[in-house]
Amino acid sequence: MRLLAPGKAQQILSHIIFVIICVICLYPLALVIGISFSDESAIAIHGFKLLPSKTSLVAYNFVLKQSDAIARAYIITIIVTGLGTLLSTFVIALYAYPLSRKDFPQRKFFSFIAFFTMLFSGGLVPWYMVCVFLLHLRNNIWALFLPYTMNAWYVLIMRTFYKTNIPDSVIESARIDGAGEYAIFFRIIISLAKPGLATIALFNTIVFWNDWWLPLMLVNDPAWFNLQYLMYRVQVNIQYLSSMAGNTNVTGEILRRLPSRTAQMAMCILSIGPIVLAYPFFQKYFVKGITIGSLKE
Repeated sequence: MRLLAPGKAQQILSHIIFVIICVICLYPLALVIGISFSDESAIAIHGFKLLPSKTSLVAYNFVLKQSDAIARAYIITIIVTGLGTLLSTFVIALYAYPLSRKDFPQRKFFSFIAFFTMLFSGGLVPWYMVCVFLLHLRNNIWALFLPYTMNAWYVLIMRTFYKTNIPDSVIESARIDGAGEYAIFFRIIISLAKPGLATIALFNTIVFWNDWWLPLMLVNDPAWFNLQYLMYRVQVNIQYLSSMAGNTNVTGEILRRLPSRTAQMAMCILSIGPIVLAYPFFQKYFVKGITIGSLKE
């Protein structure tokens, strides 16, 4: 019996480990899909199962009865995610670039300002007063992404990317050729920093798509509900109605038939789809952005 070469054995072992990790990561998603197509009474009897013992589309019918509100929330979420990602990535790229330049004398001061906000905050009440009364971020599209535009952690990540992957000689050569600071940044730095920018953009996309806290704090007009907050409201209403199902009258019987767990899982599937489909477009930049600089020739 031939023994495998050490390199081949390690490769097979690595593949097995990654397959196991992949299954562990995909199992919860498959379980959510299975529960969303399950019958509520079957879940009460048999519990959560990967393959439904009794399939049903009641949960999706219940959620999609609010198709107009869901369609409007989808549009709001897509607009907020697009505008927020572009604006936040642009602001972070602009702020991080001078912090990476050794010839910028105030870089330590502005780095401290960014780092200080990661340790201390003004509190919820001052934040709310600034957003509502000073910036007038209330029941409008700006309230859904402007408070998240600046992120100190992303600034530090981008600053490190600039410092480790953009040589000073490139900037000096461009300056010798007569390029100004704006020309250097927009024509040279941006093109060289695409992996880092794509990584920050992906982080921002996930944050804006999954956010429900800003609408909770700054929006009470249903016309400006995003998808996640709308799903949150539906879930709260379902839980409230289900808690009233202890009555023995007809109304209580109807409430007991409401999909509770299955509707929650159906809402998860409806909200997660677009962000999962968008990830492959960022993947090649994302992998490069988080690994480049770890080894440098």
